[in-house]
Amino acid sequence: MLGIVVQPGALASFQGLTARVLVSYPIYYIIVFFGGGPLGEEIGWRGFALPRMQPRYGPLWGTLLLGVLWSFWHLVDFLTASKGGGPSASLATFFVNFPVFFLMVISLAIIFTWIFNHTGGSIFTAILAHASVNTPELTLVPLFLSIDMIGLHRAGLVGFGAAAILIVILTRGRLGYQEGQV
Repeated sequence: MLGIVVQPGALASFQGLTARVLVSYPIYYIIVFFGGGPLGEEIGWRGFALPRMQPRYGPLWGTLLLGVLWSFWHLVDFLTASKGGGPSASLATFFVNFPVFFLMVISLAIIFTWIFNHTGGSIFTAILAHASVNTPELTLVPLFLSIDMIGLHRAGLVGFGAAAILIVILTRGRLGYQEGQV
């Protein structure tokens, strides 16, 4: 929300919370959890890749590498209109939108690694966190008429980026990792 409210025109375009939004959020969360990517992705990213990368590259470098892979996994999404791409989009649009998304995903990778490490390697918790990030795409964007998907990525970069920087500083790059941890 911090990242949304600092964007020009966001507060003025706020539509207000309605009963429909409050009722639909848990429904969307369940849909996103099972069908929107988190369930399948986190089994691979945090369940398979991260436990192999942290011992080899260290928690921070392993997470940064994982974040790069995770970002490029979503590269094809930038060919769609929802991510600012599509037939009418210019290459310049891609060069503006993808770097914002890339940095947001790197930030999320740091946060999710910290969560994963602090829960003893819980893939379930990583899936919950991932669903908590993806669900606002369906619920928050309609609440703020001036915010599109790219604006939501900018908002995510502000909020998640600040949290990721704090986690790196406060853990000295260890991200909660313990030697011998799964």
